[in-house]
Amino acid sequence: MAKYLIVGLVLFSIVFTSSALKADECEVCVKTVQTFADSLDEATKKDPKLIELEFRKFCKTSKNKEHRFCYYLGGLEESATGILGELSKPLSWSMPADKICEKLKKKDAQICDLRFEKQIDLNTVDLKKLKVRDLKKILNDWDEVCDGCLEKTDYIKRIEELKPKYSRTEL
Repeated sequence: MAKYLIVGLVLFSIVFTSSALKADECEVCVKTVQTFADSLDEATKKDPKLIELEFRKFCKTSKNKEHRFCYYLGGLEESATGILGELSKPLSWSMPADKICEKLKKKDAQICDLRFEKQIDLNTVDLKKLKVRDLKKILNDWDEVCDGCLEKTDYIKRIEELKPKYSRTEL
């Protein structure tokens, strides 16, 4: 009998620890939920319906991976599904962001598949060695366009023109 109890406890501990998030496993979810939670006032934090309204407002200004996260949760008008209650209720209970993301992962595993892209250090990188896709991403992150750019050198020239404007704000 004791043997079965020990085996049961070992299996339970394996299942229990495997559901906990690893440090970098759900980075977009944890960071986005934490940023959103920090933006709420105390009165809003206590009401799940107000939290959902505020999350929809938050999602309207989101970009890149945060925007995709909002889509998965149902915070955007074009979202196919909505599991905002899985975010708003735990937030109203003051549950930590990583625990909320654990619950969200159980509902939709895609949420934790989102990863932030590595940031490019423009002061040290050789733009000629980057791919055109990365050059376009730099311009997109700056909300800039490159009208008439056809070749890689055109994109590099445009980034070099704009670099002084954006490198000052990043310092």
